[in-house]
Amino acid sequence: MTISTINPATGELLKTFEPLKDAEIPAKLNLAQQAFETYRHTSFQERSQLLKSCTDILVQRKADFAKLMTIEMGKTYKSAIAEAEKCALVCRYYAEHGAEFLADVPAKTDASESFIRYQPLGIILAVMPWNFPFWQVFRFAAPALMAGNVALLKHASNVPQCALAIEDILQTAGFADGVFQTLLVDASQVAPLMADPRVQAATLTGSELAGGSLAAASGTQIKKTVLELGGSDPFIVLPSADFESAAVTGTTARMLNNGQSCIAAKRFIVIDAIADKFEKLLLEKFKALQIGDPMVPETDIGPLATKKILEDLDQQVQKTIHIGAKLILGGKPIPNNPGNYYPPTLITDIPPEHPVAKEEFFGPVAMLFRVPNIDAAIKLANDTPFGLGASAWTTNPQEQQRLINDIEAGAVFINGMVKSDPRMPFGGIKRSGYGRELSIQGIHEFVNVKTVWVK
Repeated sequence: MTISTINPATGELLKTFEPLKDAEIPAKLNLAQQAFETYRHTSFQERSQLLKSCTDILVQRKADFAKLMTIEMGKTYKSAIAEAEKCALVCRYYAEHGAEFLADVPAKTDASESFIRYQPLGIILAVMPWNFPFWQVFRFAAPALMAGNVALLKHASNVPQCALAIEDILQTAGFADGVFQTLLVDASQVAPLMADPRVQAATLTGSELAGGSLAAASGTQIKKTVLELGGSDPFIVLPSADFESAAVTGTTARMLNNGQSCIAAKRFIVIDAIADKFEKLLLEKFKALQIGDPMVPETDIGPLATKKILEDLDQQVQKTIHIGAKLILGGKPIPNNPGNYYPPTLITDIPPEHPVAKEEFFGPVAMLFRVPNIDAAIKLANDTPFGLGASAWTTNPQEQQRLINDIEAGAVFINGMVKSDPRMPFGGIKRSGYGRELSIQGIHEFVNVKTVWVK
C-alpha cells in the first residue's frame, strides 16, 4: 500500500509516507485511552478554549492549509481558503454552544431529582475522505472533542499531509498528546481497529462500499456508527422559479469542488414547459467556466483528485451515451494534459429507468431530465437508492410544501444550494447513510445519554 501526495494538476509524485505497521498501532491506542482518562474530566470551559485556539490557527494559517489541500487533491485554491475558514467556523460554533448542548436536562418523574446527563464514550475512530480533506475531519472532531471524547483519524491515502497538518493544528492549540491522533494506515486495518475494545464508536464519510464494510465490522462488535455516504441529489426547477438564479446556483452546485461533492446537484429535473429555456441557460453557464491550474484565482474547475476517478467518470459518461443519452457539452478527458482534467459535461435524454440514471457521477457531469409536472418530478427525484440532499426551485408556497414533505432526503433546500452548516444537522437516509453531524444532533451522536434518578 502506498500513502503519497500526487499533484492532480501535474501527475507529479511529491511525497511518500510509510504506513504504520500493525505492531505500532497498539501504542497509539494505549496513548488514546490514557489521554481519554484525563481529558474526559476537563471542563466545558477548558475544551471551549482549546477549540477557540484551533479557530485562531485555522484563520491565521489558512493560506498554508489551502495550498496543501490544492496540491494534494486538486480543489481550487480559492475554495480551499473557504474550506479552512469553514473549519474555523465549526470550531468556534461548538466552542460557543457545546456547553449548552451538553448541559443536564431536567425531567419530572417520581424521583426527588431526575435528569439526563451527556457523557463522552471514549475513543472514536473517524474514517474520512479526500474531497474536503479539512472540513470533513473538523466537522466530526469539533463536536466529538467538545463532548470529551478522543479521536483517531484514518484519512484517505492521497491526502496524508492534510491529515498530519490537522493533528498538528490540534496539538498546537493545546490538546494533550493522544487526544487526537492521525493514523497513516491502510483500509484493511480499519476492521482490526473496530475490533479493539478501546474503540467505542466510529464515523465514516465515503462510498457505499466503505460504509457497508465499516458498518459490518462495527455491527459484529455492537458499536455505534455514523455514516455519510454517496448522493445523487436532484435539482428540481418548476415554472414559477427564477430561472437565471436557478441556473447560476445550479452551475455552482454541480461544479463545487470540481464536481466532487456528495451534495452536488447531480440530476437536474425540469418541467417540460420550461426545459428548453433552462437548458440553454445552464449550457451558457457551463461554457463560461474556466478550466485550468487550481492555484490561479480565475480558475473555476481544477483537476479530479486521482487518475482512477477520471477514468471511472469517463466510463460512466460513455456508458450513458451508449444507452441513448444525448451529449450536449464535454464528455471526454482533456487531451494532452498530464493532470486529471475533465471538462464540464451536460447530458440529456437519459432513459430514466436505466440504472445509470440513478448513479452518482463524482465529477463535473450534469444529467438533465424533462418531466411533465411536479408529481413526476418528485417521483423521479426519489427514484434513486440515495437520499442525501435536494434543491428545488419554485415561488409557489403550495409547491414548496409538497417538495419539503415528499422528497426523500436528509435535507431539502428551496430556492438555494444544498450545503452543510454547523447550525443545522447534516446527513442522509436510504443508502446515503444514517446518523447526523453538526448542530445539537451531531454532538449527541457520540455520547452516553445517561438517565439519572435520585430519591
